[in-house]
Amino acid sequence: MTSREMVVIGGGLAGITAAAALRDAGLGVTLLESRPRLGGAATSFARGPMMIDNGQHVFLRCCAAYRDLLARLGGTESVVIQDRFDVTVLSPDGRARLRRTALPSPLHLAAALSGYGLLSIPERARVARAALAFRLADPSRPALDGLRLGDWLAAHGQGERARRRLWDLFIVSALNIAGDEASVQLAATVIKTALLGAKDAADIGMASVPLGRLHATAAADLLRRLGAQVRLGARASGIERLPGGAFRVGLSDGSSLTADGVVLAIPAGQAGGLAASAGVAPALACDALGYSPIVNVHVVYDRQVMTLPFAAAIDSPVQWVFDKTTQAGLATGQYLAVSLSAADSYVEMPAAALRELFLPALGQLFPACASARVTDFFVTRERRATFRQGPGSGALRPVAKTSVPGLVLAGAWTDTGWPDTMEGAVRSGHNAAQELIRQAASLALADRTAVLDTVRTALS
Repeated sequence: MTSREMVVIGGGLAGITAAAALRDAGLGVTLLESRPRLGGAATSFARGPMMIDNGQHVFLRCCAAYRDLLARLGGTESVVIQDRFDVTVLSPDGRARLRRTALPSPLHLAAALSGYGLLSIPERARVARAALAFRLADPSRPALDGLRLGDWLAAHGQGERARRRLWDLFIVSALNIAGDEASVQLAATVIKTALLGAKDAADIGMASVPLGRLHATAAADLLRRLGAQVRLGARASGIERLPGGAFRVGLSDGSSLTADGVVLAIPAGQAGGLAASAGVAPALACDALGYSPIVNVHVVYDRQVMTLPFAAAIDSPVQWVFDKTTQAGLATGQYLAVSLSAADSYVEMPAAALRELFLPALGQLFPACASARVTDFFVTRERRATFRQGPGSGALRPVAKTSVPGLVLAGAWTDTGWPDTMEGAVRSGHNAAQELIRQAASLALADRTAVLDTVRTALS
């Protein structure tokens, strides 16, 4: 197998994972990334003296595949994971706290929910009904994929206030879609795995260094040590299947590479075009998956206004807000990042309009803003941050294997069983690599068999 050469197209978490796994199997690897650095969307950029993450990419303790990748990247000491799930929920009228206990699951969240003062006592009591239904649900059932979460929750006793003030806290940020519009199948995966799984599954982890250092720099170092070739600024323009089963990967600069196998670890729309050029049939249903945007509003104050590391919010335009001061390298003042998932109504809004909306909203949540001066305000937008994780999306997600031998798919939009997250991206990279390794092993066995048959014929 050492003579077989693989090309991985895309240097995000899926492509990094696939490239490393292929090298572990002894296959030659060239990774092509069109941008000048690795990491995909989970990276950073410079703004003055600060390093700004391109989005608030948190993870949970249950994200085993992503944490394993972090360990390979040497990043375990560069992230912080809560000792136990703990979220402060703010509203203009007060706050509540959701903190798990040391009791076994599902009792670990019982005290937090019973004391959640942003819901009435009857509403809190009815939460247990939906939680039990989630616990009994089987996310592998295709029927759940076609159901709308708002209808499902309403059928299990969850009114408008409960859906907005509790369930949306988890679903909107996890699935990047309005809570009522989410797929029940994916919502059940989130709730069962994180909140109703192991008692520590939902403990929240965050990077303590810029994501560019955690992912891009560390991944380039890892792949170099493994012997993979990494070509930055290299955009694939087409894939041609050659006689005998090899591939010619054309690049936008007019050059090309020949490979025995190809991993398409790129966004769905791009993957669909390249897969079609290689002869994949039927065409990938990439357009049907759709996209959901994420917007991040970044505010720098001249002094501290928030004492929490992060918080969620209800009855406010703010969804989640993170203190990024130390991570970004800001020496004085405080840098807050407001993360807006399912941001369809914000993604085209001018920065000036977002400023008029979010500065007062932050002031309602944090009274100290009244005496603070804003020294910087800017907005980042990911218009195609994730696929649209609504009803029916599960049936549209392709598996790693395609109709063309030697060509496989990776990316959090593929069928990983997980939502479109960093964990899903890493799992997809493993899936793609294992499929390509299996196919390469089958070809190698076929080659050896052919050689033996030739020898036997010559000796007979």
